[in-house]
Amino acid sequence: MRVAIAGAGAVGRSIAGELLENGHEVLLIDKAPTAISVERVPQAEWLLADACEITSLDEAALQRCNVVIAATGDDKVNLVVSLLAKTEYGVPRVVARVNNPKNEWLFNESWGVDVAVSTPRLMSALVEEAVSVGDLVRLLRFSHGDANLVELTLPPESALAGTQVGEVEWPEDTSLVTIIRGTRVLTPTSDDSLEAGDELLFVAAQAREEQLEDLLSVRREDATS
Repeated sequence: MRVAIAGAGAVGRSIAGELLENGHEVLLIDKAPTAISVERVPQAEWLLADACEITSLDEAALQRCNVVIAATGDDKVNLVVSLLAKTEYGVPRVVARVNNPKNEWLFNESWGVDVAVSTPRLMSALVEEAVSVGDLVRLLRFSHGDANLVELTLPPESALAGTQVGEVEWPEDTSLVTIIRGTRVLTPTSDDSLEAGDELLFVAAQAREEQLEDLLSVRREDATS
């Protein structure tokens, strides 16, 4: 898979390193000569150019990329890069970094963004996830379909503890994608049973989040009364 990353700062280089380790082809783009540090990520391609300019993106052959990541420290730049990648080059997957949470509402399909990653929001969500059981925590927002990646740790008193996945009537527009049980990561099947303390990851429509939280958090006595 070919991936172009706009922004060769610490964030961009870190992403590039991870992708290269996984066998992907990576191009780092930055307009600042001081950011071009080939020795730090020698396996990547490097391009000294302004990612907001069509001529630069032509030179980067963005139309050959499967994914574009707008990872600069400037939200305006990330939005422009995302829009150009999607509308001018038809890049299938565009991921954008949100630096200021106040700008998060802009990072949607209207600007060509498929996935918006807000570091402040993610950090606060991880803090909430670490201290809360039975509360739904939003980890990531997907622009298309108004869906989110959400997490909930199943409380011991939940009526669903001990229930098989296939027996649960999940809300519409909701999909259980992963069960984290201790050190194990499970791909759920209909025969798997839910256990108290399981970390459940869902992709769910935002409109269904409250319904999902109510379903997972309902107490045994409430369910039987």
